[in-house]
Amino acid sequence: MRLGLNTFGDVHPGSDGAPLSQAQVIRDVVDEGQLADQVGLDFFGVGEHHRADYAISVPDTVLAGLATTTQSIRLGSAVTVLSSEDPVRVYQRFATVDALSEGRAEAILGRGSFTESFPLFGYALEDYEDLFAQKLELFTRLQAEGPVVWKGGLRPAIQGIEVFPKTESGRLPAWVAVGGSPNSVVRAAHYELPVIFAIIGGSPLAFEPFADHYRRALEHFGKPELPIAWHSPGYVAATDEQAREEFFPAFAANHDVIGRERGWPPLRRSDFDAMCGPDGAYYVGSAETVARKIAAHQRVLKAERFDLKYSVGPLTHDRMQASIELFGTQVAPLVRDMLAD
Repeated sequence: MRLGLNTFGDVHPGSDGAPLSQAQVIRDVVDEGQLADQVGLDFFGVGEHHRADYAISVPDTVLAGLATTTQSIRLGSAVTVLSSEDPVRVYQRFATVDALSEGRAEAILGRGSFTESFPLFGYALEDYEDLFAQKLELFTRLQAEGPVVWKGGLRPAIQGIEVFPKTESGRLPAWVAVGGSPNSVVRAAHYELPVIFAIIGGSPLAFEPFADHYRRALEHFGKPELPIAWHSPGYVAATDEQAREEFFPAFAANHDVIGRERGWPPLRRSDFDAMCGPDGAYYVGSAETVARKIAAHQRVLKAERFDLKYSVGPLTHDRMQASIELFGTQVAPLVRDMLAD
């Protein structure tokens, strides 16, 4: 069982309570990634957004900053919005991060739950599904690292052109981020890509049928067994009460900003507390509480990795750092001990 972290680079306040610049937030994310490496975590991911409340729009550039200042942690996106990107440039940039990190890069590819990048880069939202399907197919052709022959309707064709740099391993690792669509897991299986479930509500146990569907699809296509992972928001503190009290204001603020855009009601504390319970999607509490929840859900999902979405809304840098340290030094060993029984 591997344990990781991810962040969108949420804009957070400084010591005076005022929001920090996006530039400072990016520097804070690099500090957090370095700490994740120091406490022995397995993965650090940064997500792509194009809006004022998130500082990271180019994940691979941030990862390049971490590549030469970390030692062993794997580095990836969480996610790269492939629908509004050029797969060739994505592959080239991540292959560069892979070189700088000596083989520790991986891309997590998704359609994106936010749509700001589509008008920004000149893509039509009505092509949302087709853009991802075509670009994912091209990306998998690039993974072979030979001359590429590909033709699609929404991007110029490629006829026998090689793409550089190539990775030393011969293939850049990539995952597909899935929100719970059966078609998405079948497509990932078809292209022989592992899946990571983005679980931000409800119960992670509800994703067991999707995990089983993915494994059956791999068998149907004659593909080898591939890993499954999941990620959810969370926060670790000394006690369950402290964790909930510190995390709820920031989480609710973030939830309600997005909720006003999408027609959600404000987050009630009772709903938040319920989601922090044993079957909910929020991994918030003491190290033992969070570890027991991860281990219990892993036994059902049979996943290889869990990534904690540790930064949510205006949570301060020092609190995120404290949570990261507890996650690496206390939660991770507890999870591994529990699963070894």
